[in-house]
Amino acid sequence: MRKSLSTALVLCVLSIASAGYASAQSTGELKLGLNRDFGYGGFGNDIQGLFSLKIKDPAADLTRVEFFVDDRSIGEDTEPPFGLQFNTDSYPLGEHTLSAIGYTSAGNELHSNKITSQFVPASAATDMLAKILVPIFGLILLIAVLSVGLPLILNKGKLSSLPLGTARNYGIGGGAICPKCGRPFPLRLWWINLGLSKIDRCPYCGKWLFLRRSSLTELRAAESAELTQSQPEHSVSGESESDKVKREMDESKYVDV
Repeated sequence: MRKSLSTALVLCVLSIASAGYASAQSTGELKLGLNRDFGYGGFGNDIQGLFSLKIKDPAADLTRVEFFVDDRSIGEDTEPPFGLQFNTDSYPLGEHTLSAIGYTSAGNELHSNKITSQFVPASAATDMLAKILVPIFGLILLIAVLSVGLPLILNKGKLSSLPLGTARNYGIGGGAICPKCGRPFPLRLWWINLGLSKIDRCPYCGKWLFLRRSSLTELRAAESAELTQSQPEHSVSGESESDKVKREMDESKYVDV
């Protein structure tokens, strides 16, 4: 009697274990992934365009996978790697659940994880892109305006008020000599570069110019030239301006009429 009970108990345990194994096989999980092929994959779960559902690391005995949008089958794949491409525009807008069911050679079903996505119209991608890019371009424009405007405002009058011939500190950016007024000034590092030339504004005459960096010797010579230009004009013989005017008046008396 006891032997019969022991045998029955063993058979019961084996039966439960077998049922549990079969249940585990039937509810085994597939790893389902969503890839964007062409379209918009925005913030959160928003998607629009051409996407693919793919099984990651499929089991060796997997023979077929059926793919679903909500409870609607959208197709199947019978060859590894198992996947299916779909277009969100073929389905109603709104929230959808993506999933898959795989079938093994033994006839067991393997259910995948569920992916929740929000199908949005094509215009949503454009709107989201505009929301991202407009502030970025606005910030870039603001930085550009400040980098140009602030130095002009802060340095206004500083260089132009320097006494003629004053030695300048040209810094890392070096300096150039204005071809219009002949005065040397420091070049700004962040200004527009065109290869060997740079576009910059002369702080003395206010002209925008294409300039090349001058050597320190050339810059010092231009500083010295400022003093020469500021001195009163003299004739080659050393005649002063007042003497020159008086001489010209006296000579005019003898001009033939």
